[in-house]
Amino acid sequence: MHVLPAYRRLLLLTEGRLGVFSSKTAAVLLRYRAPDVVAVVDSAAAGGDLRAVVPWAPRVPIIADVRQAAPLRPDALFIGVAPVGGALPEEMARHVEAALRMGIDVVSGLHTRLADDPRFTALTRVHESGSSPATAVRARPAAPRILDLRTPPVQQIVASARARETRCRRVLTVGTDCNVGKMVAAVELARAGRAAGLDARFVATGQTGVMIEGRGVAIDAVVADFVAGAVEELVLSVAGCDLCVVEGQGSIGHPGYSGVTLSLLHGACPDAMVLVHHAGRERHNAEPHHPLAPIRRQIAAYEQAAALLHPARVVAIALNTVTLAEAAGRAEAERLEGETGLPTADVMRDGCERLLAACLGARAAGA
Repeated sequence: MHVLPAYRRLLLLTEGRLGVFSSKTAAVLLRYRAPDVVAVVDSAAAGGDLRAVVPWAPRVPIIADVRQAAPLRPDALFIGVAPVGGALPEEMARHVEAALRMGIDVVSGLHTRLADDPRFTALTRVHESGSSPATAVRARPAAPRILDLRTPPVQQIVASARARETRCRRVLTVGTDCNVGKMVAAVELARAGRAAGLDARFVATGQTGVMIEGRGVAIDAVVADFVAGAVEELVLSVAGCDLCVVEGQGSIGHPGYSGVTLSLLHGACPDAMVLVHHAGRERHNAEPHHPLAPIRRQIAAYEQAAALLHPARVVAIALNTVTLAEAAGRAEAERLEGETGLPTADVMRDGCERLLAACLGARAAGA
């Protein structure tokens, strides 16, 4: 498991890609770690109004160079993009080098490890301690660290359905496709649980979730045989809480990523599932020749897969209506609720109290 230091003064690097979708990692951090962000680094947008690009962002500056952040006393530079191919865009390398020269840690969720790049390792010494370089310790007070979140855990475990023995109520967000909002739904459900007085934990299974929560595993970097085991260990690590909300990945019907979805399902052994769907999407993201299966068929598939180890129902639907006007989004939620009989809401527009109530009632209902 990766456990991040308690960073409280973040720089977000988006160089030339600042935008809600083009720098999705940064946009999510601007929502969920807003109090900790001190600046965004992007020379193409420097001096501009961050809120004009990311409406929910805090009022922090966009600067052209990491060195301009010195008066802000940053303690970490987070790579705020996830480009196709997973490598660091070359135009960002100078900012990473500048941060390391200033003694600032660099946190990356890219597939390509920054710690393997001699340009960067020449500026730092990474000491492994614990399960991964993300638990690295400083060689000296000024020595910066490179934390590659897509480094798999050193300890690789085969799952044995131990998660179902925990006392916490386990909820898994599952999707009709990739990139529909499973992480956001999980974060919001956990926040709603805490607001209701529960000890509710968000369990991160992707690199952006780890950046938000400060702990977790990017399971797409784990060897296939050990994905369920990694998820099981994450659940066991919060076994004493009231509510454990596990971030889902992929989709059971996706032609490329269904394997990780099934491993998550069996590793988490959820008591309830929340189906996440992007309103209006009819075909798998980046797979235009593969139409989405009907919603009710997908619900049945998830429930049948769960039943093999720990029976659970899909108890609610989190509908992502970001591409719809508010009235149209609400109408689509009502239509889907009528079709499935499940409480349906956009967690960002409508809150998730009804979805949370369905999750909390799952065991009593025999799910």
